[in-house]
Amino acid sequence: MASKAVISLATGLEDLEKVTVAFLVAVGAAETGKETLMFLTQEAVRLALPGNAKGEGCAGCPPLESLVERYRIAGGRYFVCPICVDARKIDAGMLIDGAELNGTIPMWNWIGDDGATTFSY
Repeated sequence: MASKAVISLATGLEDLEKVTVAFLVAVGAAETGKETLMFLTQEAVRLALPGNAKGEGCAGCPPLESLVERYRIAGGRYFVCPICVDARKIDAGMLIDGAELNGTIPMWNWIGDDGATTFSY
């Protein structure tokens, strides 16, 4: 079984329930010791800005803020699509801790030859 996990997320706060599920998967991977990377594209890039990842996706869902904090504590990382950031005129210098501007080639290099378990939302 792969010791790395990649969660690709293209959805932002327009579908908070889907974002919550993606973070639950990422937190689960990170908290069980897998090296975990969230690859944020499209509207999901806004989640890598301070204060943007907030809300509850459904009745009984944990608050997104708590999932983001658990992911950070567990050592989770984010690669944020530079094309998507530029298209939205986002200041890349404002990204949260653990988030860096990186595209597909750095993601593949991070995965390496041993592979990774992947999820896409």
